[in-house]
Amino acid sequence: MKHEWRKKEKELYLPKQKPMELTVPKQKFYTITGKGNPNGELFGEHIAALYAMSYGIRMMPKNGFTPDGYMEYTVYPLEGIWTLDKEDVQEDGSFSKDDLIYKIMIRQPDFVTADLALMNKEQVSKKKPNQENEHVQFEELEDGHSVQMLHLGSYDDEPASFKQMDQYCKENGLVRRTLAHKEIYLTDARKTETEKMKTVLRYFVE
Repeated sequence: MKHEWRKKEKELYLPKQKPMELTVPKQKFYTITGKGNPNGELFGEHIAALYAMSYGIRMMPKNGFTPDGYMEYTVYPLEGIWTLDKEDVQEDGSFSKDDLIYKIMIRQPDFVTADLALMNKEQVSKKKPNQENEHVQFEELEDGHSVQMLHLGSYDDEPASFKQMDQYCKENGLVRRTLAHKEIYLTDARKTETEKMKTVLRYFVE
């Protein structure tokens, strides 16, 4: 049976529009790191590299190789961890998007091993050359105890949702482990009306 993350993992990916706590286990990802405006060309190339790798894994059986433990599944959504160097933040809290530091990623199914991920990376790089392919890494990451909520609308309006999350943390005695936060993109900004865009916002807390 095909694994649909929207149906099987609702707690992780489909929260409501109010803060909630959860514990996110260790997961496997293709990742790539960078710095700069997410509206820039380099960021787009990073996304393209991640999707090429992810669909390379997904399509392996149709290309003549079925990995051990393979199951039919829907490719997971794009995620990103975002932060800033302290010196890049102004006294009023404003900052330039050019200074954003990010690690974007796409989760991979549990059957994907480091060796399989590397083999796929080599094959994809031959079929779909992209100078950013070489910067893609395979990692296991664990968000652990977290607070998250669904944000509807423009990315520029996220501060309103962050304010709700900050208040939730304050009321429940939670402290962020890092000023970095995660975003999970449930919709494609290129194809979705701004007011209908859906993004999961997640803090890492203790």
